[in-house]
Amino acid sequence: MYKYIREAWKNPDNSYVRELMWQRVPAWKKERVIKRIDRPTRIDRARSLGYKAKKGYIVVRTRIRRGGRRKSRFTSGRRPKRMGVNKISPAKSRQRIAEERVARKYPNLEVLNSYWVWADGKYKFFEVILVDPQSPSIKNDPKINWICESQHKGRAFRGLTSAGKKGRGLRNKGKGAEKLR
Repeated sequence: MYKYIREAWKNPDNSYVRELMWQRVPAWKKERVIKRIDRPTRIDRARSLGYKAKKGYIVVRTRIRRGGRRKSRFTSGRRPKRMGVNKISPAKSRQRIAEERVARKYPNLEVLNSYWVWADGKYKFFEVILVDPQSPSIKNDPKINWICESQHKGRAFRGLTSAGKKGRGLRNKGKGAEKLR
């Protein structure tokens, strides 16, 4: 089953996914920016990133505005080259910014991972998987109880999630190491 869901999400324009999202996204835009949801939209992706349907796991959908930073134009004393209004972009990816915003909203939970859900002209939508380190079901699970230790606090802010490591250039060990030798 997960194989077919994954194939549909790989090519959303050629599958049922586009029509489904065409109906869902207008409702998502009317909701709050950060919204807790009952179950993941992409169950195959969530499961591959560590989600399990049990207590202690929470999924949150969030949206991020697309495009460059909106900076106001200076009122005086700059030549156009130095104004810094257009083409100002953050050093972090949109996904990483989404993870950090969700982590601020839920300070007692830890960000496990996140994945892309949809994008239109104005927004990108991500779903963030959160784990409750105080939950007994998480503490008793040997596969995830590492997140209960104190050194894993604030993972999203320190770039320790998958999106954070990708942005810091730590995803492929071979590529960077070859250039340094």
